Amino acid sequence: MKLPGQEDFEHSSANENVLAEELDSGLGPGPSLGGPSDTNSGEPGVSKDPLLFIQLNELLGWPQALEWRETGRWMLFEEKLEVGAGRWSAPYVPTLALPSLQKLRSLLAEGIVLLDCQAQSLLELVEQVISGESLSPELRGQLQALLLQRPQHHIQTPGIRPCRGSNAFRNASHDEDTPSKHWNPLRQKLPPGAEAAAVLAGELGFLAQPLGAFVRLRNPVVLEPLTEVILPSRFFCLLLGPPTQGRSYHEMGRAAAVLLSDRQFQWSVRRASNPHDLLAALDAFLQEVTTLPPGRWDRTARIPPPKCLPSQQKRLCSELQEVTGFSDRIAAQAEDRHHLGQHTSSPELQRTGRLFGGLVQDVRRKACWYPSDFLDALHPQCFSAVLYIYLATVTNAITFGGLLGDATEGAQGVLESFLGTAVAGAAFCLMAGQPLTILSSTGPVLVFERLLFSFSRDHSLDYLPFRLWVGVWVATFCLVLVATEASLLVRYFTRFTEEGFCALISLIFIYDAVGKMLNLIRAYPIQRPGSPAYGCFCEYPGPGGNASEWTNIKHKDADALSMHLGLVNASLLSPPECIQHGGYPRGPSCHTVPDIAFFSLLLFFTSFFCAMALKNVKDSRLFPSVVRKVFSDFSSILAILLGCSLDAFLGLATPKLLVPTEFKPTLPGRGWLVSPFGANPWWLSVAAALPALLLSILIFMDQQITAVILNRAEYKLQKGAGFHLDLLCVAVLMLLTSILGLPWYVSATVISLAHMDSLRRESKAFVPGEAPHFLGIREQRLTGLVVFILTGVSIFLAPVLKFIPMPVLYGIFLYMGVAALSSIQFMKRVQLLLIPTKHQPDMFLLRHVPLSRVHLFTAIQIVCLGLLWIIKSTPAAIIFPLMLLGLVGVRKALEWVFSPQELLWLDELMPGEERNIPEHRLEPDHLSSRSDDEDSELMYQPKAPEINISVN
Repeated sequence: MKLPGQEDFEHSSANENVLAEELDSGLGPGPSLGGPSDTNSGEPGVSKDPLLFIQLNELLGWPQALEWRETGRWMLFEEKLEVGAGRWSAPYVPTLALPSLQKLRSLLAEGIVLLDCQAQSLLELVEQVISGESLSPELRGQLQALLLQRPQHHIQTPGIRPCRGSNAFRNASHDEDTPSKHWNPLRQKLPPGAEAAAVLAGELGFLAQPLGAFVRLRNPVVLEPLTEVILPSRFFCLLLGPPTQGRSYHEMGRAAAVLLSDRQFQWSVRRASNPHDLLAALDAFLQEVTTLPPGRWDRTARIPPPKCLPSQQKRLCSELQEVTGFSDRIAAQAEDRHHLGQHTSSPELQRTGRLFGGLVQDVRRKACWYPSDFLDALHPQCFSAVLYIYLATVTNAITFGGLLGDATEGAQGVLESFLGTAVAGAAFCLMAGQPLTILSSTGPVLVFERLLFSFSRDHSLDYLPFRLWVGVWVATFCLVLVATEASLLVRYFTRFTEEGFCALISLIFIYDAVGKMLNLIRAYPIQRPGSPAYGCFCEYPGPGGNASEWTNIKHKDADALSMHLGLVNASLLSPPECIQHGGYPRGPSCHTVPDIAFFSLLLFFTSFFCAMALKNVKDSRLFPSVVRKVFSDFSSILAILLGCSLDAFLGLATPKLLVPTEFKPTLPGRGWLVSPFGANPWWLSVAAALPALLLSILIFMDQQITAVILNRAEYKLQKGAGFHLDLLCVAVLMLLTSILGLPWYVSATVISLAHMDSLRRESKAFVPGEAPHFLGIREQRLTGLVVFILTGVSIFLAPVLKFIPMPVLYGIFLYMGVAALSSIQFMKRVQLLLIPTKHQPDMFLLRHVPLSRVHLFTAIQIVCLGLLWIIKSTPAAIIFPLMLLGLVGVRKALEWVFSPQELLWLDELMPGEERNIPEHRLEPDHLSSRSDDEDSELMYQPKAPEINISVN
């Protein structure tokens, strides 16, 4: 079978060049996500053809009163007019009967096909269509009047009167563009540049033979009465004939509309040069039709739209191979577009071979974006991100400040944590290559601080001066790593390494949140009957006092109160009442409020579940889309406000956020500058190089793994990364914080992922049935800068922040940890261990890797994660940095256990590993399917921060 225009292309080198240019420029049969918002996304491989709005008008009322009625419409999916309910149906995947397609092909083969029609109005268009019909002048006039009749739309467009004649149907260039005339709810959802297509179908008694016509206008013209949405029309299809059994013309009209809604067919018809091309495009569509056998499904059921549509790029590539004969060139270009990301290094990961060469390249790359890093932040979404990340950062500063104070016995505390977070974070946002990164104290660094202090205490060393020299050596080692372009080693950080590290950090967040709540419950114990602390009694003065008065007052409660030796059970008599009547409250729980523990747990889980529910409300069917988006963007803020309101309403003395009120070091007697030696010997400044070497490994792994996660391809960052520049900034800040005696800071994975997630950009215009498309991240420096400035100012905002309950912030901590943990593929594979085979989801990797091998790979990851946690929690934590580095070695050793093909699906290929895979095993379907959204579970999911695909 020859495809559209094949005969012309086989003999026209000019057309070959045109198609080759289209392929290079990304012109394809349809966008990779199949939606209109992709039309203007500017991504390679996305179709430049505008979205087509198709409307089906049916001729009803024969023979009494003929009229056109709109009965269906298509953008990506079909919507049917439900006349009885007076509304449009929900979008659904259209299904067609094969006979309707066959009859449509026959009608178009014998009918009129006008390509590049020059008509400027509906009247001219109708005259050209019916001029070729062998009808009497009287019937031709009746047919013309019928075709010019205004159809009945479900939503009547105001400002247009049904009338006939050429004056009623003017060119768009001469049409008055009044807002009331063009207003339509659906119009707001269509992207700029959208075009219309009208399909007219029905039975007409005075026709002896079927009448079929297909028209493509050279220049789109507004044919106002035809479509409910006033758009320039590109296609016009007419299907009329004598009355027949059934609804054949209705089904043929649906078939024509479905054909035009197919991006591949539309692409072919837009470029067709003769009627043969139109039929060839229809045949190509029929070749790819999938049939459902009768009796195996309910024909009245409507198939809901899928969450993601497959890429149409493969269909274009196969067609162009047949059309042009350039199979080798096109296949190579298609493979380049769909090839795995790790096979082509990004510019940030290319070695220059010069000292500080990578750093110079990072500075040059980021300098041109510096002004836009502030201008791009002028958006309301950034305000939400600032509030969300600010509260998370303040909570993190207080939590780690308290932990650091306990670990260092007051050498550092909450004030140093606030000040260090503000100074280091603000400086990083101003200078770094990836300003979306949030610097913070992290669990692994805190472990090292605890070990360093224990060593200093056990050997009678002055902790802060010793720490200063460790920081100096760490800054020196990091500077050497920057000079030698050691950041290029991130190419060996595959998903195995990243998931292990991210799972560890997420578990630390969850562990700390739950641990803090347990400590709170221990501080405010639950009073149980029979426990030593249970009971509060009202002591009466005794027989010598006014016992008769007391007896008279409480005589009515004598049976309910237990009176023995002057003691009255206060379970029915509160301490204030006891004092009022001359008694004295006595007992261990008289001044204890047992409700605090329960209410703290209520606030903890309320904030957690509220944040989770509001974040996912954008996928629900409740409320308009604008309201759902606001709820989703401000989910954490709304959860915190709800918790604070609930706490204020009940007025219980729950523990509140504690912020320092005085600006002075926590350790009495020390200044802000740390003495280089103090009471330590001089040689300790040299010996500090050994622990500094281990800390340098930890800093490098912590910083660069987070950087790799944040700079992955699925986040669609446009301004590039800065691995070398970021490491240099961290090194300089390590030196600064060591001199000032402030905590050490490095990129915080979970908070940085939450920051990225709060700045997601999604398409605003999307047609019914289509989910908003992820467009990228709002890249700028201002949100992080404002967050850290507010963190510094928070020292003086204690009167306001003191009303925020700590259980609410712990709930937000738990939410961040769970959101990051649940997004990684590792957790999905862990769930497979508990799901019976018949109930397992259709994960794409399960189609290519045996389940036993998947379980083995997951078990190895679980063992590595368990070892990391155990080592972190024991005195052997000093080798924790080496264990993180060992993850790369473990991944390399997996090449002896798993084949490269299995690792291709389970993890990622390391540089050079793809050479071990035979060419015949890397099938094109496998390569291209890695970029197909409907199959790949590795793609970005907008519900939670993602850490799934490596930048390699």
